[in-house]
Amino acid sequence: MALLIAIPILGSLAILQSSMISRFTLLHGTADLVMLTLIAWALQKRVQTAWQWSIIGGLAMNITSAIPLGVPVISYAVTTGMALVLRRRVWQVPILAMFLVTFTGTLISQGITLLVLRLTGSNINIIQALNIVTLPSILMNLLFAIPVYALVSELADWLYPEEIEV
Repeated sequence: MALLIAIPILGSLAILQSSMISRFTLLHGTADLVMLTLIAWALQKRVQTAWQWSIIGGLAMNITSAIPLGVPVISYAVTTGMALVLRRRVWQVPILAMFLVTFTGTLISQGITLLVLRLTGSNINIIQALNIVTLPSILMNLLFAIPVYALVSELADWLYPEEIEV
């Protein structure tokens, strides 16, 4: 059930992100709702489908964005891996893990995108891209992190109800 619901949710988020959220910019940085949803999903204790959601979200962003093919899948997979490691080993407070993975995931996603664009011949100033795109994107993602985490937490509770012991 959780895997079937991922396609319409992540597809809708990718469309929402590319059509509306991308219009709300801070300098040239925007929020990445799909990445935030994937991080929040991976941090839920009962969730078993984080990797599948990551691939579906990456493919949805491949379809809706102009980023070179494969970049969203790779960056979302790395970010999901970080969230799963933090969920299992390090962190007991998931909202703090959400902030940490959001910060580092945005850096990784923007870094991979910048690297691929540089390799494909785009003449991008790295310092300027960091100041005008990456840092504002981190701030926007951190602002959206709490509401996204709350919504995804409710979705996970609905899809994976706790078993009550009698």
